[in-house]
Amino acid sequence: MMVSYDVLNGWTVIEVDGEIDAHTAPMIREGMITLINEGHRHFVLDLSFVSFMDSMGLGMIVAITKRVREHEGALRIVSASSRVLKIFDVSGMRKSYEILPSAEDATGSAPLSGSLAHWPHPSSN
Repeated sequence: MMVSYDVLNGWTVIEVDGEIDAHTAPMIREGMITLINEGHRHFVLDLSFVSFMDSMGLGMIVAITKRVREHEGALRIVSASSRVLKIFDVSGMRKSYEILPSAEDATGSAPLSGSLAHWPHPSSN
């Protein structure tokens, strides 16, 4: 697994390449917490290159979402993979997240502070 990040248009884009499971999810979570502690608030979690994700991965995303929300940040998820999207569908969490097909789509508009205020319920937009 490889994880990297870049900052684009006010978003910290976290790109994950590989599997997200019980072994790797805690490492991703800790890395994102470090970024939050360094002042990053608005995240795009790019899962385009994730070959496998289990419930531990979804749990990590929920934990990070809570942390980002506490800091009045924003979170968008990128995934073109039907395997990853299926986890969000099966768990009923797909409507709780803004899931976009590409990092370009996710970073195209500047982040809005507090956009997770009503999470896990979708906004009424």
